[in-house]
Amino acid sequence: MGDLAIDFCGEWYEPSDEDVFDIGREGDLEVDDNPYLHRRFLQIARYDGIWWLSNVGSMLSATIADGSGGMQAWLAPGARIPLVFSHTNVIFTAGPTTYEFAVHLKTPSFRHEARDEDQAGDTTIGPVVFTDSQKALIVALAEPMLRRDGTGFSAIPSSAEAAKRLGWALTRFNRKLDNVCDKLDRVGVVGLRGGAGKLATNRRARLVEHAVTSHLVTPADLNLLEKMSGVDEG
Repeated sequence: MGDLAIDFCGEWYEPSDEDVFDIGREGDLEVDDNPYLHRRFLQIARYDGIWWLSNVGSMLSATIADGSGGMQAWLAPGARIPLVFSHTNVIFTAGPTTYEFAVHLKTPSFRHEARDEDQAGDTTIGPVVFTDSQKALIVALAEPMLRRDGTGFSAIPSSAEAAKRLGWALTRFNRKLDNVCDKLDRVGVVGLRGGAGKLATNRRARLVEHAVTSHLVTPADLNLLEKMSGVDEG
């Protein structure tokens, strides 16, 4: 195994230091024959002793996080980010499908030291506190990813499907989705709003990407789906 390895759906790829490794509908890692996905979307290459992940697409963005969820970044078209952690998760959405792959480094530049008091999946992100029903909404949208084992792809439920899963009216679901996105937008989570204060059209996908990579929701929270089914918190 070389210094860097990529895991997607249990298949491993090991680009050499001289390779420019393309990821997309075509390339070294052919993700999926999805017409919403760029032929070349992401690129991994080593420059001046550092591995870089670049977004060479024109429309799609990707969410990047270290394995602990402590660091998260949004990689917009034309941007690039150094790969410095031993384990980096990359999540992106094209059309109705969300994809995830992992990048592993043998010699990372940074290491995360977990503390005993660290708690994954807390309902407080900075100043943001979520009610159980708001968190259940996030879990309903992220359920396919939370139930999936390892990297790969999954479909994000529509608002109507997620509302039905919770036994809620669609109007109630959409109201709570507005509130959740607004809370996260106010503390700097990008991609949840469009221009002039309008909510982004792909906010469900961005919300799921953020929630899963930051460990805002984990498989341990799946019990909220039954707990909050049909419950009205107002």
